[in-house]
Amino acid sequence: MKLWIRNANFTISLSLTLLRCLGFWSPDGLAGNKRLLYNCYSFVFFMFLLGIYILIQVVDMIKIWGDLPLMTGTAFLLFTNFAHATKVINIVIRKNRIQRVIQQANAVLMGVQSEEARRIVKSCDFETSIQLCLYFLLTFVTTVGWATSAEKHQLPLRAWYPYDTSKSPAYELTYIHQVAALLIAAYINVAKDSLVSSLIAQCRCRLRLVGLALASLGQDLKIDYQSQLSPAQENILNLRLKTCVLEHQTVLAAVTELQACFSKPTFAQFTVSLIIICVTAFQLVSQTGNLVRLLSMGTYLMNMIFQVFIYCYQGNKLSVESSEIAGSVYFSPWYLGSVKLRRALLIVMVRSRRVAKLTAGGFTTLSLASFMAIIKASYSLFTLLQQVKQKK
Repeated sequence: MKLWIRNANFTISLSLTLLRCLGFWSPDGLAGNKRLLYNCYSFVFFMFLLGIYILIQVVDMIKIWGDLPLMTGTAFLLFTNFAHATKVINIVIRKNRIQRVIQQANAVLMGVQSEEARRIVKSCDFETSIQLCLYFLLTFVTTVGWATSAEKHQLPLRAWYPYDTSKSPAYELTYIHQVAALLIAAYINVAKDSLVSSLIAQCRCRLRLVGLALASLGQDLKIDYQSQLSPAQENILNLRLKTCVLEHQTVLAAVTELQACFSKPTFAQFTVSLIIICVTAFQLVSQTGNLVRLLSMGTYLMNMIFQVFIYCYQGNKLSVESSEIAGSVYFSPWYLGSVKLRRALLIVMVRSRRVAKLTAGGFTTLSLASFMAIIKASYSLFTLLQQVKQKK
């Protein structure tokens, strides 16, 4: 069984490999006892990373109910873990559907021939790799800060345990569990978000390739620009146009599949992120005396904002790329073709004006406008919490 999963996009390769190593992306062809063992391995890791945390934080939330500072201290991680668990379960359940989209896109991007097409594929890979590096960096600083900011005989993160965590060796074992689970879960979360944003980026990349193909319909034909296209040349252009239309429809079908697979988890993520950004900002202004904790909370706030941003940025660019296909038709020798060819090109242009878009649960489109709306709503909620705290 190969652990490293090859893909035209490095971010997708790394994300899928991490998910496979931790039991959330099963290898193809597993059956019988091997399948059972892998499922058991998945369950154990899920409980280690998220299940135990969610249970003990829910109990802790019940015990401290009414104490606003303590509740916000527990809530921001509890909501993070809920969103995290939702996305893990979604990927495991819809693994086969997601894999078909990945394989289809990979076959197209690995098979490009022209230099310009390869440049488009490389630019997509470079962009998603930069996003992955920034996301990993923010996550690394945040998790290391939390792990090292705990005061003497205190755990890095608030939680309730059915035993005294201040005594040895319970304290050391609990500390190790919190830090290990925190680090691994954080990087798995990065992998999942990067996987989704990179799949959207690949759809964008494929749309750009369609636009390139439309713009270069007659590039290698010896066209006399003083006369109409010959019947043979027009036949070649019709065949190429048909290929472009089929690929465009395939990309739109892939976008629809991504919508079906990730729309509801994305909505859950946006809702949770809105609350987390607000609560983290509230915790940030409440921090005093612990500089490491203050810095880690600051990077966590940036981390959550960046998490929402990559979804909205890629969704926004997807809509822009799909609308620009119509402009690519103008670069083809449409003016030399017959009425039939011009009509076919006009249909392509009209169809591409209906842009491809992704939504979060059908409520809001993934766009930069939605990103700003989430930030504004978080700030409004933060202001409300500040007012409640001042009244108390």
